[in-house]
Amino acid sequence: MTAHNEAKVGEFAKTVLMPGDPLRAKYIAENFMENAILVNQVRGMLAYTGEYKGKEISVMAHGMGMPSVGIYAYELYQFYQVENIIRIGSCGSYVPEINLLDIVLVEESYTEGNFAYNFQNEKCNKAYGTKELNEAIEQMADKLKIPIQKVDAFCSECFDPYLKDMKPLMERLPQNIKVAEMEAFALFYLAKILNKKAACLLTVVDSICKKQELSAKQRQESLNQMIKLALETTIEL
Repeated sequence: MTAHNEAKVGEFAKTVLMPGDPLRAKYIAENFMENAILVNQVRGMLAYTGEYKGKEISVMAHGMGMPSVGIYAYELYQFYQVENIIRIGSCGSYVPEINLLDIVLVEESYTEGNFAYNFQNEKCNKAYGTKELNEAIEQMADKLKIPIQKVDAFCSECFDPYLKDMKPLMERLPQNIKVAEMEAFALFYLAKILNKKAACLLTVVDSICKKQELSAKQRQESLNQMIKLALETTIEL
């Protein structure tokens, strides 16, 4: 048990899927898993352990932003012996070739934030998904015929649709950035320094350049394909 997690050691599987929204964790447990047991509800950050096609799997929400995912991922890796975390979330597209409902796999996460400096006195603004885990996801996507795109993502500390002016941000971001989200850098960085594995699968729910977005209801219902891909991948881990 920790200050943020009431689960006992041994109550998490070696692989954990992590959506941001606690209700999405509940949705996955109720609709995709068998024998799912609630193992944490501290601060409403729901976590369940059960089975998917006979394979033990856990799902736990991580909240929004790097500080939040940093706490939960660190504790899962360090105190609960979790080996693999796959973030399954949503993102915004910055480029016209990536459309609403596309599924993307993050290879590099870039941040302007100071998570690494704060955590380990390291000047670092790029972190990478684990190659082995990304390859397993790609292979499963090919097997299931689920189209995915590999991308480099901006890990923001602000919800960019709320910015008064997007132009300064877009001008200073590296040109390889195609989507934006808010957690992958912290997850990737912690996995690296703790010698664990991490990946980030995202479904596009809004587009800055096209001025399009899904409703909250559409976001909830549109993520099933990504969830299935992540779950099927866990069988191979």
